[in-house]
Amino acid sequence: MCPLDSQAESVFDPAGNYLFSKGEAVRWILKNDNGEVIGRMAAFIDRVRSTVSSQPTGGIGFFEVIEEKEAAFALFDAGKEWLAARGIEAMDGPINFGENDNNWGLLVDGFMHQGFGMPYNKKYYREFFEEYGFKNYFEQYSYHRVVRGTDGKLEQFPDRIMKIAEWLSKKPGYSFHHFTFREKDKFVNDLVDVYNAAWTVFKGDFTPLDPSFLEESLNKAKAVIDEELVWFAYYNDKPIAFFILYPDLNQILKHLNGKLHFWNKIRFLYYKMSHKMTRMRAVAGGVNPLYQNSGVESAIFYQLYQVFKKKPWYSELELSWVGDFNPKMIKIYEALDAHRAKMHITYRYMINEKLIFRRYKDEINQKQEGDKSEKNNG
Repeated sequence: MCPLDSQAESVFDPAGNYLFSKGEAVRWILKNDNGEVIGRMAAFIDRVRSTVSSQPTGGIGFFEVIEEKEAAFALFDAGKEWLAARGIEAMDGPINFGENDNNWGLLVDGFMHQGFGMPYNKKYYREFFEEYGFKNYFEQYSYHRVVRGTDGKLEQFPDRIMKIAEWLSKKPGYSFHHFTFREKDKFVNDLVDVYNAAWTVFKGDFTPLDPSFLEESLNKAKAVIDEELVWFAYYNDKPIAFFILYPDLNQILKHLNGKLHFWNKIRFLYYKMSHKMTRMRAVAGGVNPLYQNSGVESAIFYQLYQVFKKKPWYSELELSWVGDFNPKMIKIYEALDAHRAKMHITYRYMINEKLIFRRYKDEINQKQEGDKSEKNNG
């Protein structure tokens, strides 16, 4: 599945990627003695995230290589040396020079069609990463659920989900609204409020979501967004939860060979209007910690279920991704009768060998224990 050339290029365009205002990136192409391209890779630093990590941490990504360990290691060496020269002591990979909803992690299980934004790679890459010394920082799970069977019949969510949703929807103070571009500014601010409240509890190096970045992302995705697949929950008009589904653009891009010239734009419109995007991918979601376990997640899926009823072309839902450090969201996906279909791994390599490697889950637990201790002492 060839992504658009323009999308890949925009990641490394300072005019199109806001992270260049607080970071830097470099790219390499690896050639053999005959001048043939046999690999590629990028390395990058987000200075804000780097300085609030346990140690200065950079990243590598956009990694592709032939099945030759020496070639892979040459690329890893280039990334390590470039980052080390800039004071970086650990490198994560393969990741994106941007937010983690795109191009994040190495696919290690579930080599099937990839949803838009989810990376796909050769199976042998895992061996290269692990032999070099990268360690499993966290695992990312993608859950799949059938929306409509082969007979076209809508598959209902489990009764428990539906009952909780109906009960909560009738409680005073709760309301639910789907996104509209007409009120984009309001919804952007609402999403930022919930996202920052939800994710700040996970890790000390959390960096708040930038509203301008989110607005830019929505504008870029305007051609594919279905407004009725993006939902917000409110309590007394205060935003408390959101959930974002995108139609799977890959079902169109597979016909365009990476190019978006005039004729491919016409083809794009044709495929879109004829509802060739039958899959959806859950890109992001969040619930304010004060309202977690309240049933608001079920209520949002209930709203989506009503949308599925009137849009018969949607037949499959991919819930990706959820980290192994987020058991609450995993339970929600499993409660929806979704099954784990894919696994990606985000690896970490300690450039400074004197430092102790800790998995992401352990860092979260350490932070939460520290917060409890401070609260008790206070």
